[in-house]
Amino acid sequence: MLDLLFTSPPAFALIFGGIIIAIGIHEAAHCFMADRLGDPTPRALGRLTLNPIAHLDPLGTLVILVTGAFGWGKPAPFDPYNLQNPRRDTALIALAGPASNILLAVLLSFLFRLVPPPYQLTAISYSLIALNINLALFNLLPVPPLDGSKIFLRTNPWKNRNNLLLLLLILFPLFGGHSIASLIISPLSRLFLSLLLPN
Repeated sequence: MLDLLFTSPPAFALIFGGIIIAIGIHEAAHCFMADRLGDPTPRALGRLTLNPIAHLDPLGTLVILVTGAFGWGKPAPFDPYNLQNPRRDTALIALAGPASNILLAVLLSFLFRLVPPPYQLTAISYSLIALNINLALFNLLPVPPLDGSKIFLRTNPWKNRNNLLLLLLILFPLFGGHSIASLIISPLSRLFLSLLLPN
């Protein structure tokens, strides 16, 4: 995606803006769900907002810029001791982020079918849908600190490991230029996009 910065700065600006919004909505969804389930932590820390600046993680944003497909935002703060059912509610808080991106992708797909974008913006519009789908799928991977680890893992098998190292490992292109993450995500992403994008 970084090549767009030099080949088409307006396209880069639009897609990068879409990335910032997608991450902001993703993390805000975590925070709103935590607040809804009775935890005041996000509200107390100023994270109960749709302002994407409050939710950006520098490394996660950089990963999206480099891969053009997936990354993450600043982890949503919550205190499980404030939750009525910590295990269930933690999973619900984690699920809210990816669900918000899938919902956003569906809404964008509906909007673009209802009001087709100008020809010059078609590729960018479709990229925004793909970005939200890939962001959701990536965050559903059961690798800490991604959301999937809180949804699918009852215990953390990597509790005493370096989670950042594990995350970088699944992002590193080990298999013919493809990362473990992309090998898992790509088939599912193509399936979703075949349903959401006009033929």
